[in-house]
Amino acid sequence: MKFLLDFFPLIAFFASYYLFDIYVATGVLMVTSVIQTVGNRLIAGHWEKMHLLVLALALVFGTITLLLQDPLFIKWKASIVVWLFGVAFLGRLLFGRNTLRGLLETSMGESLDAPRRLWRNLDITWGIAYMAFGFANLWVAYQLSESSWVNFKVFGLLGMTLILTLYTGVRIFPWLPEHTTDPDK
Repeated sequence: MKFLLDFFPLIAFFASYYLFDIYVATGVLMVTSVIQTVGNRLIAGHWEKMHLLVLALALVFGTITLLLQDPLFIKWKASIVVWLFGVAFLGRLLFGRNTLRGLLETSMGESLDAPRRLWRNLDITWGIAYMAFGFANLWVAYQLSESSWVNFKVFGLLGMTLILTLYTGVRIFPWLPEHTTDPDK
């Protein structure tokens, strides 16, 4: 359920863009981001910082887009979101904290005993990748058509994040807790 809620605004934005236009899609993104954030609060019992950040940016940049009738603002939102995530990955390292390790251990409910150097390198990789994703988003926004940007936002950014996730999985696989099953059960 949570997985579907996480992608609800993106799917709704994509569908409404192709059914209507960028301005309807922007309004839909704003409304579905509110639904996502509140829905997650009801399901998880707490406010998720990531959802609150994305909601705030969607509301600010969406409002500017609608008021000025200029889609450039909503295009910038995607870059700002990934840049902030990149800064979080890199910035927390300055304080000796591993963002990715914390995220994975929280989601798995188990400790992962991979070497500190691996966690640091993965955080650096994610941080730099997110910074690059933000610049790639702006390049597409300024150089290609609006529909190309929408496709890139939905499939390109998501695809690049999936590749990064797979790379991370391969790197931490040797340190994942072993889950053995008892054949008698």
